[in-house]
Amino acid sequence: MGVRPGNLAVLMPPGDLANTLTALRVGIGYDTHRLGPGGPLRLGGVDIEHDRHLIGHSDADVLLHAITDALLGAAGAGDIGEWFPDTDPKHRGRDSAEMLREVYEHLAGSGWRLINLDCVVLAQRPKLSPYKEVIRRRVAEILQATPEQIGVKAKTGEKVGDVGQELIMAAQCVALLSMSPSE
Repeated sequence: MGVRPGNLAVLMPPGDLANTLTALRVGIGYDTHRLGPGGPLRLGGVDIEHDRHLIGHSDADVLLHAITDALLGAAGAGDIGEWFPDTDPKHRGRDSAEMLREVYEHLAGSGWRLINLDCVVLAQRPKLSPYKEVIRRRVAEILQATPEQIGVKAKTGEKVGDVGQELIMAAQCVALLSMSPSE
């Protein structure tokens, strides 16, 4: 016997439904950056040997930017551009891992806890399979999480569009945060 939509209350005791719904929050992050000649490529806080690099005001780590926006969205705390505007010279060349850590420490200080991230990197090259585990571990380290809480997938552009023509890289991330109902 399956649970039908609208029967969620069957799964938990009365009164817990409202607390659970306010205690779990989902956020979506997306980022894109142009590619330029010369490497290395920084992705997920990891430098990868490549003949191209991402161009941006900070270090242009498209994955960490998407993660940062997903976390901020889940907490209802704005977006990366509000926290780290590209009009502020102090962010020029800034390490995106520092920005992500700053955001997560603020969220954790407000009572938010990471349940998991599910991330997709859209890149024609390089093949990211050999790097996914090291990226996963680096993201977990930045967030003081376990690698099992971090999902990293990679998709090519199938040589179509801006990703497929290697003009850009993009990343998407979904974050799930929780907060104790008492917090």
